[in-house]
Amino acid sequence: MRATSSVTVPAPADRVLPFLIDLSRYPQWMPLVHSAGAEEGAVPAAWNVELRARVGPFARSKRLRMVLAADTSTADSRVLVFERREANGAPHSAWNMTVTVDKGSGATTVTIDLEYGGSLWTAGVLDRVLAAQIEAGKAGLTRAVSAG
Repeated sequence: MRATSSVTVPAPADRVLPFLIDLSRYPQWMPLVHSAGAEEGAVPAAWNVELRARVGPFARSKRLRMVLAADTSTADSRVLVFERREANGAPHSAWNMTVTVDKGSGATTVTIDLEYGGSLWTAGVLDRVLAAQIEAGKAGLTRAVSAG
């Protein structure tokens, strides 16, 4: 499964980036991310993340360890690549998230590309729930950046 979504935040990139580079800040604006705790001293930077979404009276959740696998910059953009890498080294379904931050004059466009290789979140109705969570996150990011 792959989902891509973009939002333009009416703020400069230096105000938006802190909400994107640190996964522990995602619960502030992305409803899908229930919790995310940084692993102290991890190289590369790593977080233990719990994803959670409700489907009526039921909830689906998934715990995974994400690392900042790449962080590249140009004059016009910055690209952050987060990958699932469990500490035990065992094979797990892929979770990859690429965050592209396009720096504009007074506004910043953020594109998030989420790629998921498992089956827990891809059962038809869950695709729609996941898409709705991502859409809510776009508005949440704008609110969080505006609030400081």
